[in-house]
Amino acid sequence: MSVRIVVIGAGAMGSLFGGYLSRFHEVTLVGTREAHMERIRRDGVHITEADGQARCFRPDARVSTAGMAPADLVLVQVKAPATEAALQAHRGIIDAHTLVLTLQNGMGHEEVLRRYAKEEQIVIGTTKHNCSVTSPGCIRHGGSGMTFIGGLTGNTPEVEHLADALTESGLECTCCPDVRCLIYEKLVINASSSVLSGILQVPQGFVLSNPHAWTLCKTLIRETVAVAAAEGIPLDAEQKVEEVRTLLQGNPDGLTSIYADLRDGRRTEVDTISGAVVAAGRKLAVPTPMQETMVELVHAMEGKADL
Repeated sequence: MSVRIVVIGAGAMGSLFGGYLSRFHEVTLVGTREAHMERIRRDGVHITEADGQARCFRPDARVSTAGMAPADLVLVQVKAPATEAALQAHRGIIDAHTLVLTLQNGMGHEEVLRRYAKEEQIVIGTTKHNCSVTSPGCIRHGGSGMTFIGGLTGNTPEVEHLADALTESGLECTCCPDVRCLIYEKLVINASSSVLSGILQVPQGFVLSNPHAWTLCKTLIRETVAVAAAEGIPLDAEQKVEEVRTLLQGNPDGLTSIYADLRDGRRTEVDTISGAVVAAGRKLAVPTPMQETMVELVHAMEGKADL
């Protein structure tokens, strides 16, 4: 059965998911730049896979949802600092039957979503897909992987149906009863090597190859694992160190979104990444001094754009 889907955020991940979902569902991509959305309306979303295969998908694309009927699913894929404004602008497409799904980087997005939907309508998750925008309406799909989702109040039949809709569209997805554990596992990476590469403005491989950067990275990993443990999520710190080491060895030239945001003078998602670790640590009385330093450094670098 076709699902009416609105994807808020027409960047790389929004376009990837919106494009794939439009194969079998009625999808509208919502962005902020009219020229970009007109390009998608005219030419579609072009996705180039890691093996070089190219596909074109044709979701609807617009900057406004005024007059639209409520959606069955709203997928939030904007950068974290834009979440509140985006949901406020498009709140008319959310009613009592709309599922609202976030696959955004970091943690704690449900706190914003609760202001626009009931607890039982909110679905959180994490995905192993990675992609980047190469030009307006053109996406490079660098890597695929599983998407994990879970409802805040449990995995209802509606949440299971959502997972099926993603999977049949080519985005393999499963419902997970402990999705917060998987979100923490991704947070370990984003709040260590990713944030460091952004602050240092270097490819990720530098974090591993430079002994000083690697020492900082390991400290950040251990602080995040300690906070997770206090939340009842058991992660092995040394195992996570080795997993991050393997990741950096396999993608030494990788550039993170925090790197790109700081390079280009944009606000970052640090408050829902390192900042989420700090906030949870304060709540649970777990010290996170290095994570606190990362948050302050990133915000200081953001301030350079105002000079």
